[in-house]
Amino acid sequence: MKIGIIGASGFIGKHLAAAVTARGDTVVHASIRGDLRTAAQAVQGCDVVVNLAGESVAQRWTPDVKQRIADSRITAARGLIAALSEFERKPRRYISASAVGYYGPSVDATFTEASPVGKDFLAGVCLEWETEAYKATQAGMAVALLRTGLVLGTDGGALPQLLTPFRLGLGGIVGSGQQWTSWIHIDDIVGLYLLAIDGADGIFNATAPNPVRNRDFTTALAHALHRPAIIPVPALAMHLLFGEGATIVLDGQRVLPARAQQIGYRFRHETIDSALTALVS
Repeated sequence: MKIGIIGASGFIGKHLAAAVTARGDTVVHASIRGDLRTAAQAVQGCDVVVNLAGESVAQRWTPDVKQRIADSRITAARGLIAALSEFERKPRRYISASAVGYYGPSVDATFTEASPVGKDFLAGVCLEWETEAYKATQAGMAVALLRTGLVLGTDGGALPQLLTPFRLGLGGIVGSGQQWTSWIHIDDIVGLYLLAIDGADGIFNATAPNPVRNRDFTTALAHALHRPAIIPVPALAMHLLFGEGATIVLDGQRVLPARAQQIGYRFRHETIDSALTALVS
């Protein structure tokens, strides 16, 4: 197959591109940083298009940043799909990233793919993002959406930023430590994208089967590094640093991959201890 990946140079994208290439498929790299029509033309003739593009949410949320977060997902998807729909030979499948932020934060609730959308900023962005993605069906493309949690790898995402302070013995819980972290190892997020590329449609929670609270994540990382984790990060510090964007680390949701398990996907790393030990040992 010929697979077009929008955002193939990003953290998940480069791992997915390597996996697709390793199994004998052809990868076409594209970016939405320029003109959307140019990006669409780059993947013209592809059997599958995977859209991983999106402004990072791990920054201080000024009004301008919030607009970029929304535009890079909603407006970009709208323009990309409109351009793809004009091709005589359209992709058979359109696969889009989404995020567990769809469900909104909760300390007590458990979410599956059947759970309703939340009411905060990120939930609203995810809802519109997915709505635009599903418009690809109107052009005859099958659609799959991966609501992604915290992706763990050593060459991208949040983990590399945590390793140095933890290795120095400066790690600790963030805020109350009660907030849920719905995480996934980089190998498993790639595995789920391959599942979608090969024909699995609909919505998937791209998270491991065993989410953990922040305090347990902290303990697991400290244990994997054989270091103490005794210096907490107050919620106030995160608010001062990220403003409204502090919700990314101070709030969370317990999200389970019900559909992936239902169709028989076998996770390589089901527990946080397994994932972190494999990554940092």
